Amino acid sequence: MDKNKVKLGAAPIAWTNDDLPSLGAENTFAQCVSEMALAGFTGSEVGCKFPKDTKVLKEKLALRGIQICNAWFSTFFADGKEDQSITEFIAHMEFLHEMGAKVIGCSEQSGSIQGTEKAVFEEKPHWTDEEWQRVADGYNKIAELAAAKGMKVCLHHHMGTGVQTPSEIDRFMEMTNDNVGLLLDTGHIYYSEGTQAAILEVLDKHVGRIPHVHLKDIRNEKRQQVIDEHRCFLDGVRLGAFTVPGDGVIDFKPIFDALDKAGYEGWMVIEAEQDPSVADPLEYAQKARKYIREVAGI
Repeated sequence: MDKNKVKLGAAPIAWTNDDLPSLGAENTFAQCVSEMALAGFTGSEVGCKFPKDTKVLKEKLALRGIQICNAWFSTFFADGKEDQSITEFIAHMEFLHEMGAKVIGCSEQSGSIQGTEKAVFEEKPHWTDEEWQRVADGYNKIAELAAAKGMKVCLHHHMGTGVQTPSEIDRFMEMTNDNVGLLLDTGHIYYSEGTQAAILEVLDKHVGRIPHVHLKDIRNEKRQQVIDEHRCFLDGVRLGAFTVPGDGVIDFKPIFDALDKAGYEGWMVIEAEQDPSVADPLEYAQKARKYIREVAGI
């Protein structure tokens, strides 16, 4: 891949988990961003322990050569909370704009079970046609707001949400305007479908609208355990279903090749939520960086 077009970041969730605060509670913001830099990454997303004051955050990141490239935002358009979602989105967008980020990764959380005890494969939400339309209309609106700031909105498809499967991704992309992007998450597609082909099919269809990528691998035996035992999403995290590229079942070479062929330009972010007391974040960040250097040439 072209190192002049692609930048590499790491997500803080490997150090401190926003959804499971007990995982990594002992790890500090300073440790997190210092170890990202030590492992060879130049970007980060935003975690729960990051300073909220942009001036302070910029100073701390500049010391380590790290910049903010994205931060999760939850929307609730299907639930009919358009006004609330847009108001909160504007504040979130202003924060990211101040930090110099160009991408806003959003997840439609209406009906989401990702933070519940529900079985993630059997009990995920399925929206009505009316709810789908609310989601599409909402994302078209926030994409226009972001475009006015020179930024790009992209949907983060996610296990346990209404946009999890490739067919749901297809429907979302068909119903939204071209300025609404897709945040490609390799781990979540594989987790949902259990095949390498599913990732490549999503890439083939939508690569022209992908402005941000999460590089996440899967331990297949842990994924199968979640299925067999009817576990919830967070149980999968605790079990270690997710890991970094090069440590799981996904072959990233054809993924990198497809992105490169399409002229992908933007951030690729290592995002593998694990228990840091079991999977040392620095060790795994270094492992991922080495793998990407060897396989993608950057």
